[in-house]
Amino acid sequence: MTNIQDIIKQANVAVITGGASGIGLAAARRFAEAGMSVAIADLGGDRLGEARAELEAIAGEANIMAVETDVAHRHELEALERAVLQRFGRVHVLMNNAGIQPATSIFSAEANWDHILAVNLMGVIHGSQVFGPNMLAHGEPGLIINTGSKQGITTPPGNPAYNVSKAGVKVFTEALQHELRNTEGANISAHLLIPGFVFTGLTRGDRTEKPDAAWTSAQTVDFMLESLERGDFYILCPDNDVPRALDQRRMAWAIGDVIENRPPLSRWHEDYAAKFRAFVEGE
Repeated sequence: MTNIQDIIKQANVAVITGGASGIGLAAARRFAEAGMSVAIADLGGDRLGEARAELEAIAGEANIMAVETDVAHRHELEALERAVLQRFGRVHVLMNNAGIQPATSIFSAEANWDHILAVNLMGVIHGSQVFGPNMLAHGEPGLIINTGSKQGITTPPGNPAYNVSKAGVKVFTEALQHELRNTEGANISAHLLIPGFVFTGLTRGDRTEKPDAAWTSAQTVDFMLESLERGDFYILCPDNDVPRALDQRRMAWAIGDVIENRPPLSRWHEDYAAKFRAFVEGE
């Protein structure tokens, strides 16, 4: 079981991609409050500068760095790691959190699909591959936290490129944790963050105020830290609208499509609508 008090503590180092806003910035705040040195990576110089200033007010200028980084490009993640190691020496927490969610369809332009997969999936894969070896080599306890999505598990219709990217994050992170736990001397564990409805720049749309159904980024990160204390791999977050039990029933139905040879995405198939409702209600 992960003892996060041995990891999220003063003098240790956290790196967060997508760290200038939303869940990433909320995590950076918590890590800074715990006394960690924190490096945030994101795009948008002004936004990144504002986030850096906020974190410096918590932890001091010497303990915060902000690096403009496009996680779609492995060489930029390699440059990020070099900069962090030069400044702070080693990394104990890597949070591969950067993500985008533009609308797509099956027949959307190839460039749209390529961009989503490059950021959401390959950004996680490359981030883990770039930072992981040196995290293992220094021998101290550490965490790799990859941000997935419920849409990568239940794969609802509407945005297939996003669903594919997040399904890939789930599969990759499961394989990563399996390999880490079977690597002799490894002191690093991997975890899959599965947020609920969180009010962030990614989900706000035209809204200016948080919907009642949504959690804040801070609530999500607090839940993540509680889950890490328990040693959870799957950090399945509820929100103010969907309790965990409902998420579990939806996910069980989704895998049931395979087991029972139902049509794919049968939850949204008119012939199975009543059966799905009865299943969710436990009938």
